[in-house]
Amino acid sequence: MSRLTVNDHPVEFDMDPMTPLLWALRDAANLTGTKYGCGVGDCGACMVLIDGEALRSCLVSLAECEGRIVTTIEGLARDRSHPVQQAMVAEQAIQCGFCTPGIVIAAAALLARNSDPGEAEIKAAIPNLCRCGVYPRLIRAVQRAGRIMRREETVSAAPAPGITTQDAARAVPALNPRRP
Repeated sequence: MSRLTVNDHPVEFDMDPMTPLLWALRDAANLTGTKYGCGVGDCGACMVLIDGEALRSCLVSLAECEGRIVTTIEGLARDRSHPVQQAMVAEQAIQCGFCTPGIVIAAAALLARNSDPGEAEIKAAIPNLCRCGVYPRLIRAVQRAGRIMRREETVSAAPAPGITTQDAARAVPALNPRRP
């Protein structure tokens, strides 16, 4: 049994210790914000924080996570209040959204180390692939998130249209509830 902390909660996974963390998170913990992209560590869609470091969860086994602290996109800020999430929305750096969780995690790790990175440092720290091509806006979003973190700027980026901040932080009810 693999024991680790996921999004500030102690978790035990009764799975093969060699199972990639990605599948434990998605299949056993139902944390589907961590995306399966390529399965070989090239795309970054499965990026999570492990002890504060952005790592590709498809390449890390449960055994390697034993006793460690894992943060997924769901654990970063359920109400989308993290500066990176706010800046990504404000800069319109989200297109289809598939790669967004991994990019946000990588950017959060970078900004935790350096809240004022240059363009070259951002490009090096965020190797994620985005087929929609948001890269220029992504650079601006990370720099803006740094300014938010340094309290040089504020932004009130709203959740998706029709969703209140409170609703965004709540669990989604079943779409097809059983009828009596």
